[in-house]
Amino acid sequence: MMPALKDKRPRTHHPLRARNRGELHPRGLGPLLFAGLLLVHFQGVAQPSLDVIVDPGHTPSRPGAHSPDGRPEYGYNLALAGRLTDVLSQRGLRVARSDAGGAELALTERTARSGDARLFISIHHDSIQQAWIDRGWRDRYRGFSLFVSARNPAYESSLACASGLGAALRRAGEPPSLYHATPIPGENRPLLDRINGVHRFDDLVVLHSARSPAVLIEAGVIANPAEAARLALPMVIEKLARTIADGVQACLAQMRPAAATGSRQAASPTR
Repeated sequence: MMPALKDKRPRTHHPLRARNRGELHPRGLGPLLFAGLLLVHFQGVAQPSLDVIVDPGHTPSRPGAHSPDGRPEYGYNLALAGRLTDVLSQRGLRVARSDAGGAELALTERTARSGDARLFISIHHDSIQQAWIDRGWRDRYRGFSLFVSARNPAYESSLACASGLGAALRRAGEPPSLYHATPIPGENRPLLDRINGVHRFDDLVVLHSARSPAVLIEAGVIANPAEAARLALPMVIEKLARTIADGVQACLAQMRPAAATGSRQAASPTR
């Protein structure tokens, strides 16, 4: 019997199979693993884990302004921020609070997670200058104000969101206050959008330290006795929460990646 002729054709091996076994060959895994890691990386960059961080301004030991009957701003902020968080969650957004059960957070601790979110919203309620209070002018001032910082790395997106939030509040019947643009010490905040009540306040720490677009909302003037009573009503809190949520959703729908602008210079804590 003639001996069998050996096949002289070169053998080929599947890049993912080891010779004569069904095991995965490490040489074939390298490119796939690299591609997978790139995919995970870019997905992480493009899709932050949160849509919104809601920041109730101030703390128990630093409660902010007070209404004429002694109610602290912090209580107003907690009520509105809490309801806003609920509304956003009910609408399917990924939302978290900056505070941790009333903990005494430093200003930069409030924004520590902002890089994980598409938008940072800080909720406040307003006062007026002490000289105006002394003159008996409390009832002259009402309405909302919005603030952005040019030192925020996403300043243009912050400004667009603030204008949209102001437009939503106006549609709901809330007027912009505008008195923060008064050219006196302690005010004189440049108006960027007069119609929608948007001011520039570069040194607000929660705005310039945030790594995402950031807006601070003064929802109303609690130095005004009538407004202090109105802003504490559950129906008004509900209206404001839903209105702000409308503005947030519109902002997120139109948001585009913004190039980092501004600087990271140190600033004295203001909010």
